[in-house]
Amino acid sequence: MIKIEENVNLKDYNTFGIDSIAHYFCRISTEDELRALLQTDLYKNEKILILGGGSNLLFTKDFNGLVVKVEMKGIDIVDENDESISIKVMSGEIWHDLVVHCINHEWGGLQNLSLIPGTVGAAPIQNIGAYGVELKEVVKEVTGIDLISGEEKLFQNHECHFGYRQSIFKHQLKEKFFVSSVTLSLTKKNHIINTSYGAIKETLNEMHVTEPSLKSISDAVIQIRKRKLPDPTHLGNAGSFFKNPIISLMHYQSLQKIDPQVPGYHSVNQEVKVPAGWLIEQCGWKGKRLNDIGIHTQQALVIVNYGHGNGQEIFELAMQIISSVKEKFYITLTPEVNII
Repeated sequence: MIKIEENVNLKDYNTFGIDSIAHYFCRISTEDELRALLQTDLYKNEKILILGGGSNLLFTKDFNGLVVKVEMKGIDIVDENDESISIKVMSGEIWHDLVVHCINHEWGGLQNLSLIPGTVGAAPIQNIGAYGVELKEVVKEVTGIDLISGEEKLFQNHECHFGYRQSIFKHQLKEKFFVSSVTLSLTKKNHIINTSYGAIKETLNEMHVTEPSLKSISDAVIQIRKRKLPDPTHLGNAGSFFKNPIISLMHYQSLQKIDPQVPGYHSVNQEVKVPAGWLIEQCGWKGKRLNDIGIHTQQALVIVNYGHGNGQEIFELAMQIISSVKEKFYITLTPEVNII
């Protein structure tokens, strides 16, 4: 029996710590419970929000509908040999707990994705990535429920249409598909060690690591993230608020004429990824505080709630940042955070 609650404050369910009231609220721990919910008049007649860890969204007002909190748990081995292993992970598992679990078992592939907030179910939707690695590199398949028919569907990696913070689940299947599990292909030996992105090499040197392991890379990434990103349990935030923009090589070269120090990561198709944090910092936003909200002092990519800010104020601040970056660099930033 699914318990439906009314007028639930979502402050404890979003990492910005925003007060937002859900008209209706329920928890789902199995696919059968979800199918049962799909048959109810409440589900059919109300606006629906599927909620994982609440680490990638901003509530700008109360939610006049039904919030479905995902609490499916489980990590199971699907297949393995001497070289590799496939594991099926339920969508309600905490992402970083999964990374720690894999490292403890010496399974490689997720170490660069340490300390990313949120749940496993949100990972393929967003195609999460960090420090030179994206989830799409290890996803074997994604399974879930068609929210219209109630049928189970399976998507192989190539069917997920993964892109930079993009997937079929975020666009074509948005609000039409529920991710219930993700199957990952990981290595048991001959791990791919990626230390080329960001400050990983420098941090490993500080740790006196000469031969990086899965654990040491994870530890380095955790150190870097803790230095740059505030802990949402102490300072409300959703991590990186904006995507790093990808611009043409010609556009990047024109920026270099204005500032030769502009950072950029080149790709094979004559495009360049420019750090959004650098652009925001150049516009003077880093560390700026407006009443009870502001931009983090250590990382300009992070908007923070100092305790009593509201979602509309954060949204308006984000729009001001977008406007100033566009005016100075002719680049339009896109929020990575889902705005509700």
